[in-house]
Parts: sequence; structure tokens; C-alpha cells
Amino acid sequence: MSLAEPALDRIEQGARDATRQAAPWIEKLARFGYAAHGIVYIVIGILAVQAARGDGEATDSGGALRSIVSQPFGRLLIALVAVGLIGYVIWRFVAAGLNPENDKPAKRAATAVSGLIHAALAVEAVRLAMGGSGAGEGDQASHWTAEVMSRPFGRWLIALVGLVIAGFGLQQLRHAYRVKLDDQLSIGSLSAESRRWVVRAGRAGLAARGVVFAIMGGFLLLAALRTSPGEARGVGGALRSLREQPSGPWLLGIVALGLI
Repeated sequence: MSLAEPALDRIEQGARDATRQAAPWIEKLARFGYAAHGIVYIVIGILAVQAARGDGEATDSGGALRSIVSQPFGRLLIALVAVGLIGYVIWRFVAAGLNPENDKPAKRAATAVSGLIHAALAVEAVRLAMGGSGAGEGDQASHWTAEVMSRPFGRWLIALVGLVIAGFGLQQLRHAYRVKLDDQLSIGSLSAESRRWVVRAGRAGLAARGVVFAIMGGFLLLAALRTSPGEARGVGGALRSLREQPSGPWLLGIVALGLI
């Protein structure tokens, strides 16, 4: 054992103790964060349903935030969502750093990446709450893809990211079919019929997210293969691509309901 290991153990234990003392506040922030996260998905789904009906356009998380701020009392609503997203980010980093659920390293890394992604979304929400304007989704996706591809081995990195995102999407589809959701939810007080509908809704949500992420990963792979950053698409682009397929409005409508 190296001399550094006991010191690292003490630092980790100190962090755990501090987190335990702050646990009530962290738990409240985390729950608020999950609620804000859910609101964003619901808005994305509602906008996608409208797009499936030919009334409007599917969008991403940033577009959902801009839709919220355009409503009556929008800046107050988006400020609450921003606080919730900040809470969600804190929980993601706590979960990745202290590993309270004994996750494997790969899942901890994915949790940290989720924290970074939602941190950017929280910044966007704060900017909108302060009266600023957000950036368009398509510009962001192509901009960051072009930025990475301009670096050494950038194409390979984009291809790797595309594979990871597509793999995550396929994993979500697998979970939608195989995971025992009723073991992961506190639904014992519900009636048998209500429990069945809760589990069905959860599986639909996992499947919908799996479809969206698989499409996003596929477009990133296409961008890398063609050296074309403009091929990259975010959530909104993935949803719009569904609408462009045969029976597209029906496909988009089904995935939109799943996201909700």
C-alpha cells in the first residue's frame, strides 16, 4: 500500500461524512431536480406530439426551455426549472463521486457525463431566466461536432461518441423489454391495475428514449464517416428525422407519447 492511499481514504471518508450531514438538502435538491428533468421531457414530448400533428416542430431540451419561458410567468417558471436542474446536476456528481449505489466504473463515468450535459442545460435555463436568448439546437450540435473534428483524431472521437450514444440507446431498448421496473419503484400501495399501467408507462419511456438516442448516435457516426459535422443532430433532429420516414407522423407521435 502506498503512503498516498491512507490519505486518499481519509479524504473520501471526509467527503462521505460531509455529504451525509448535508444529505437532507441533497435529497431535496435531487428530488426537485428529477421533477425539473421530468418537466423538460414532458415539454419535449408535447412539442413532438404537436409536430406529429403538423402543428409546430420537434425540438430538443433547449427548445423546451425556450417554450417554457415564452409562457405566462415564463421567467419565474424557468427560474424554478433552473434551480431544479442545478439540484439534478449536484446529485449526478455526488452519485458519480461517492458512488452510494456501488455502481461499476463505466456507470459512474456515464453519471458524471450526464451531470456535465445537464450542467450545460442548467446554464441555458439560468440565461433564459435572466432574460437572455438561447442558442439553436442544430447550431450547437454541428458546432461542437465541427470543433471536435478539427482536432487530431477528432473524427475517431466523434465516431466513438456516436457508438457510445447509440449503444446507450440500444441498452435503453433492452431495459424497456427486460428490466423489472416494479422492483425499482415504490408502488406497493397502488392497485394491481395501477401498478401495471405505471410499469407500462416506464417501459414506454425507456423505449422512446432508446429510439431517440440510437438515432442521435447513428447521425454522429454518419458525421464521422462523411467528415460532415452538419450531419450531427440532437434530440430535436432525431425526432424530426422520425417524421421524415414513411408513416412518420405516427412514429413521431408514438415516441413523443413515450417521452411524456
